Amino acid sequence: MSLGPYTYVTLSLRPESTPHVGVSFHTPDLKVRAGLLLSSPRPYLEFNSYEADVHISTTGAGPVTDTDLAIAREIFTAAARYLADCEQLHAEQADKDATADTTGPTT
Repeated sequence: MSLGPYTYVTLSLRPESTPHVGVSFHTPDLKVRAGLLLSSPRPYLEFNSYEADVHISTTGAGPVTDTDLAIAREIFTAAARYLADCEQLHAEQADKDATADTTGPTT
C-alpha cells in the first residue's frame, strides 16, 4: 500500500515519565538545512515540512562537546546510508520500469 505524502507527529505523555515526541516525514516538501548561528556561535541542523519542524543543535545550546561531535558523526553516517539506499532502490526501480516498457504488450 502506498500513501500520499504526509508528516506524522505523535506526543506521548505518561504519568511520572518523560514525554516522547515522534516525527515522521514522508513528503517531498521536506526541507533540510544546516548552518552556524553566529550570535552564539553554534551549529544547527533543521528538518522542516508544512506540518512539523525538527531542530538539532549542541547540548544545552552551548559549546560543542565530545558527545555533540559523536552525535554529528552518527547523523552523517546515517544520512550517507540513507542516500546510498535511496540511490540503489531508485536505480533498481528505473531498471524494472525500463524492463516493463520493453516486455509489455504491443499494439
